[in-house]
Amino acid sequence: MDNQSLNGAAVLEARGISKQVSSPEGPLTILSAVSFSISSGESVAVVGPSGAGKSTLLALLAGLDLPTEGHVVLNSHNLGELDEDGRARIRAESVGFVFQSFHLVPSLNALENVMLPLELAGVDDARAASHTIIEQVGLSDRWRHYPAQLSGGEKQRVAIARAFATEPAVLFADEPTGNLDSRTGLNIMNLMFELNQESSTTLVLVTHDRSIAQRCNRILTLDAGLLVDDSKGSQ
Repeated sequence: MDNQSLNGAAVLEARGISKQVSSPEGPLTILSAVSFSISSGESVAVVGPSGAGKSTLLALLAGLDLPTEGHVVLNSHNLGELDEDGRARIRAESVGFVFQSFHLVPSLNALENVMLPLELAGVDDARAASHTIIEQVGLSDRWRHYPAQLSGGEKQRVAIARAFATEPAVLFADEPTGNLDSRTGLNIMNLMFELNQESSTTLVLVTHDRSIAQRCNRILTLDAGLLVDDSKGSQ
């Protein structure tokens, strides 16, 4: 995707967000006055050393947690003005997730895992829609298999299919290749970028891999809770 394909409308904004937590030594600042705006259709990597606040930032952007100061605007909704149920509704309507540890439901087969968010959203014919995206991710012969019967790469393909199935406004991916070997990880990232380009989804990707980050439109660099760089990627 190139920058000309972006429509310029902000789908996600961080406005001076900070996060503090209690510790035996006193208040601990994880994020400090972080501000940026992400346009619809943009792909953005979040990088930085371990402990920089990357996963905390992702949780705040998705409304899984609330900042101590500042606020997040997701798809025109100020998450700080919503209660927990309201934030959950916005996530169901607007957000997809891909995690390092897959988070598949072990008692559901691959197809049923993809169907789950569609059924929760009341989508008609969720089974047919899920079959289509299962085929897109290359698992047309594995859809009856349960997570325990799938390889790590196959599990992540199911997770990606599930995340894209609801056509989310924003897809959050937290170290999606962290549990995969390098070849499988490359294939997974190729798939994720391909699906992102085919859809109108905005991708926010936490990664420690600079080569993956460079494939995004922008790179946000965190260090010790501060946003120290906001630069262009190579796409």
